[in-house]
Amino acid sequence: MIRLDDTSGGAVAAAIAAERHRNGSPATGMVLTLLILSDEEYQADATSGAVAAARQHPMRIVTLVPRPSRHEPRLDAEIAVGGDDGPGEVAVLRLRGDLAGHASSVAIPLLLSDTPVVAYWPSDAPDVPLDDAIGRHAQRRITDTSTAEDIYQELARRKAGYRPGDTDLSWTRLTPWRSALASAMDQGGFQPDGASISAEADNPSALLLQAWLNQALGVPVELTTSPGPGITSVTLHSARGEIAVSRPSGDTALLTRPGVAEARIAMARRGIAGLLSEELRRLDPDEVYGSVLQHLALP
Repeated sequence: MIRLDDTSGGAVAAAIAAERHRNGSPATGMVLTLLILSDEEYQADATSGAVAAARQHPMRIVTLVPRPSRHEPRLDAEIAVGGDDGPGEVAVLRLRGDLAGHASSVAIPLLLSDTPVVAYWPSDAPDVPLDDAIGRHAQRRITDTSTAEDIYQELARRKAGYRPGDTDLSWTRLTPWRSALASAMDQGGFQPDGASISAEADNPSALLLQAWLNQALGVPVELTTSPGPGITSVTLHSARGEIAVSRPSGDTALLTRPGVAEARIAMARRGIAGLLSEELRRLDPDEVYGSVLQHLALP
């Protein structure tokens, strides 16, 4: 880890290039730039998750941590290139004083040319990510509703401010559930007339799953509270019986279907690294998420 105190964005970019050359890799080999805008509470987990995701998606990770104060503007940086942490390039930048309000101007010299840009807010995302100074640089903009104090208010903000290219990790967490339910329905002849979801209270993924099932199946979907963690079961009801996927704990779920033996399916709970890895596989707009978000009914 290289530390630069009271520096500039251009000096950070030069230090990354020099370290890459010292390691014998003059070409970047990076496929994208990930801009993380975070406070101190979430920046460590977000950055470490991105570093792990860089094993699948070599990238330059720029974590911007605004530290507003009355002190003189100052930029302090910590830089790592490759090594044991993976193939990525990492710069954690703390923006102090008035510089805290100008994260975009610091980030611009660090953007890799001719590669996509992804913006990620682990918490406190702007109302309209595309209109943010950082978001305007990005083809994909990632938020995480689960870190909000009021998830209903936050989902309403995400719904009102949605633009193509936005996504949320609360939606990404649903991929295993959506895949399992879609696969179970492939047996044919099963026409659900209702559905129910059991999840811990105030879980944004459960609300998005409720909207997705309601939109996809056109049936009422009941949401009930369980001890958790997260979503613990989903049941599709019909005159023929029920299709149910339950995961009260652990990394596997139990799938039950009418006339078929119970089956265990892999459904590990993923951390930030796994979620980011999924989101970075494709950078085109997630139209299903946008449609579900607009279909979402909030109190």
